[in-house]
Amino acid sequence: MPAYNTQTPPPALYPGDAAYAFQAETPAAGTASQQFAVAQPYDGAAGGPAVLRVDISYAAAPSAVAVAIQSAADDADAAYFTEYTSTSTAGESVKLTNFRGRFVRVKLVSQTGGGAITVRLVR
Repeated sequence: MPAYNTQTPPPALYPGDAAYAFQAETPAAGTASQQFAVAQPYDGAAGGPAVLRVDISYAAAPSAVAVAIQSAADDADAAYFTEYTSTSTAGESVKLTNFRGRFVRVKLVSQTGGGAITVRLVR
């Protein structure tokens, strides 16, 4: 299991990149993943909203779950707010088409039963 929120600077997600916030892990409830910087395009074009897809899956379906996709303008724990909360016990793919945060992370708010969680971020 990775050391969450410890990389400085955090890994960056450019258009076309993918990264795992959780990869077949069993974090405790309330655990936030590694944060990722939502990078600007290489050409330096003015930053507009980003499209971010989040794929959530479980090794075995939990009976109840809450997974928060959080963003922040500044990389400080208190600055993160929830953009979307998944409560689907079957997993799901969420597309955030107007994502404006400079940083993104995933937080396992709660999970009852089930197996390991995998959350993939695709920019």
